[in-house]
Amino acid sequence: MKYAFYPGCVSRGACPELYSATIEVCRILDIELNEEALKGASCTGAGVLQEKNLRLGDTLNARTFAMAEKSGNPLMTICSTCQGVMSQANERLLADPEYLASINEDLKEEGLEYKGTADPKHLLWVIVEDLGIDFLESKIVNKLNGLKLAPFYGCYIVRPTKALGFAENSGRKQALEMVIESVGAEVVDFPGKTLCCGFPILTINPENSVNMVANHTIDAKDRGADAMVTPCPLCHLNLDGYQPNAASARKREIDLPIIHLPQLLGLALGISPEKMRLNKHIVSTKKLLSELVISP
Repeated sequence: MKYAFYPGCVSRGACPELYSATIEVCRILDIELNEEALKGASCTGAGVLQEKNLRLGDTLNARTFAMAEKSGNPLMTICSTCQGVMSQANERLLADPEYLASINEDLKEEGLEYKGTADPKHLLWVIVEDLGIDFLESKIVNKLNGLKLAPFYGCYIVRPTKALGFAENSGRKQALEMVIESVGAEVVDFPGKTLCCGFPILTINPENSVNMVANHTIDAKDRGADAMVTPCPLCHLNLDGYQPNAASARKREIDLPIIHLPQLLGLALGISPEKMRLNKHIVSTKKLLSELVISP
């Protein structure tokens, strides 16, 4: 299967380990990534730009959609924030033909036109819906038996459900748990898995942001999780990068590794931790990897 690949900003900057792991995982899963199709595509706006200038944000996303349409490939992203922002933009564009037409006028300068056929899809959904869990399991070489993982969706891949197509794709509510179980790990459920990680308020209210990191990681840890897995690079940045601050604020050790979804898949698919840069995280994964029981 071939996709117009939209890696997003964070995987090409602050979290390069996410990009590396994705490339390796997609190679094994026979997912062909067309990066040239979206060469020069802009940031989605991350929801922040939209608060100031909604039309500009929608125009940028319509441009990306038009580029994907031109390639003839469906659009795939590895960022939950990108997924949510693109889905909401697409909903607005398709709901108002006059609005879409006016934005297409702006796109003419680059010879682009969005016809309304794009369906941006996160890698998590591609695996569950396009490839299927059975296919994923057929590729697994290392069952991660004994590993206890807390899923952390974050905000943008679960809300708003209408724009994200939950009514038509009910499996999206449990997609992360399905993948965790398919690789042989045990799901550690906890109430905060669909709440905000705190990243959006980090610069305006760092105390509350760090408090949210503490709440999520401590809850998951106390319920027995060995690590937390997330499909969102921004959630990873906050939960991993600010976990030491959270531990200091709560005056207790947390030490809960935060794993990108493709890194988890990679471990089960036989990709070395070095190739996926699992040694680049703020909260060390060394202990987790040393204790991980991998069996065929």
